[in-house]
Amino acid sequence: MTVTPIPPAPPVPSAAAAPPSRHSVPGRIRALTATSVAALALLFAAVAAGAATAGDGLRLIGRDAGPQVVATSGLYFGLSDMDALIADVLALGTGDQTQRPQALARYERQRSAANLALLEAFQLAGDDQAERRTIQSVLDGLGRYEQLVARALLLDSQSSHAPGEPPASALGVYRDATDLMRQELLPQAYNLTLESGTIVRRTYDDTAGTLPLLMAAVIVAGLLALGCLVYLQVYLARRFRRVFGLALVGATLVTVGVAVAGLNVIQRDLDHLRTAKLEGFDPVVTLARARAIGYSMQGDQSRFLLDEERADTYEHRFLDASQRLLYVEAGSLVKYQIAVRKAGDFRGMLGSELAGATAEPALDAYLRYQEADTLMRTRAAAGRTGEAVTIRLGEVRQAFEKYDAELVKIAERKQSVFASAVDRGERALDELWAVLPFAAGAIGVLLALGVWPRLREYR
Repeated sequence: MTVTPIPPAPPVPSAAAAPPSRHSVPGRIRALTATSVAALALLFAAVAAGAATAGDGLRLIGRDAGPQVVATSGLYFGLSDMDALIADVLALGTGDQTQRPQALARYERQRSAANLALLEAFQLAGDDQAERRTIQSVLDGLGRYEQLVARALLLDSQSSHAPGEPPASALGVYRDATDLMRQELLPQAYNLTLESGTIVRRTYDDTAGTLPLLMAAVIVAGLLALGCLVYLQVYLARRFRRVFGLALVGATLVTVGVAVAGLNVIQRDLDHLRTAKLEGFDPVVTLARARAIGYSMQGDQSRFLLDEERADTYEHRFLDASQRLLYVEAGSLVKYQIAVRKAGDFRGMLGSELAGATAEPALDAYLRYQEADTLMRTRAAAGRTGEAVTIRLGEVRQAFEKYDAELVKIAERKQSVFASAVDRGERALDELWAVLPFAAGAIGVLLALGVWPRLREYR
C-alpha cells in the first residue's frame, strides 16, 4: 500500500510583520490630512464663536436693551417735567394769559411723549412679562395722575388768585398728584431703566470676559492648524523628495490670514464694545438721569413757592438733587450755592461729564441756574412771592433751559460715539462673515490640490 505524502502547509505570515511601505504611505498621508482638516475646523469654529459672541453683545447693547434703557430714561425725565409744569401752572396767577397756556401746551406734549416712550418700552420688552407688568402699572398710574391733575387745574381755574397763592382745594389735589408721581410713577420708571441697564451691564461683562478667552482659543487653534499643515508639507517633501508644494503653501498662508483676520476683528469688536458701553451708553444714560433730576428740581422750585407748608421739604429736596448732580459738601442750600461757585473739582453724577474744556458751557450754565435760584429764594424770603414767581418763570427757567440745552449737546455727542462704535463693530463682523466661507473653500481646494497628486502615485 502506497502512502501519499501530505504536502507541507504554506507558511503563515507573522502578525507582527509590517505591511509594505507602499501601503503605509497613503494611510499616513490621509491621517495627516484628516488631522489638518480637524485642526482647521477647530480654527474656524473658534473664529466663528468669537464673531458670534461679539455680534450678540453689540446687538443687545446697540439694538435691544441699550435703546430700551434710553427710551425709559426719556420716560423718567418726561414724567418729571410733566409734574414740574403743573406746579408752574398752579404757581402762576389765573390772570396770566401767556405763560399758563404755554406750560399747559408743553404738558400735553410731554404727556404724549411719555405715552410713546411707554409704548416703545413695551415693544422692546418682548416676552419679558415682568417688564411688561411694570410698564402696565406705569400706564395705570399715569392715568390716575392725569385725573388728579385735571381736577387740580379745574379747581384752580374756578378761583381767581395771585401768583404763588393757589386755592387750598387745588393745592391739596395737586399734593396727591405729585406724591403719586414721586412715590409710584418715577420709581417704577426708574426700575424699568434699572432692569434694562442690568441686562446691558451683565451682557457687557460677559462678552468682555469671554472674548479674550475666545481670542486665546483662536491663537491655539491657529497654531495647531499651522503645525499640522507644516508637518504635512515636510512629510510630503521628504517622502517624495520634492520641494514644498505651492498648493499647500497657499493653504498655509490662507490659514494664517484667517487666524490674523479673526483675531483682528474680535479685538476690534471688543474695543468697539468698550467704546459703545463706557464712552457712549453709560454717559448717555447718566445725562438722561441728570436731565430728569433737573426737571424734578424745577418742579421743587415751583412747589417751594406755592406750598408754604412743605416749603422746607422742597428746599431740602432741591439741595439733595443738586448734590447728586455736582457734589459739594454743604449743610444747607445757601452754603451749597456759595461753595459750588468756588469748587474746582466736582464729584457726583455730572462730575466726570462736566470735566474738560468742551463741557465748560454746561458747567457755567449750571452755576448761573443756581445763582438764579438764589435770587428767587431771596425774594420769597422777603415775602415778595409775586416777584419770586416772576423770577422762577423768567430768569430761573431761562437759566435752566440753557443748562439743559448744554446737557443735550453733550448727550448728542455721546450718542454719536455710541452709534458709531456699534456700527463699526457690526460692519467688521459682516466683512468677516462674508470672507470666512470663501477662505474655507480656498483652503479645502488648495489642500486637495496639494495632497491628491501624491495619493494618485499609489494607484
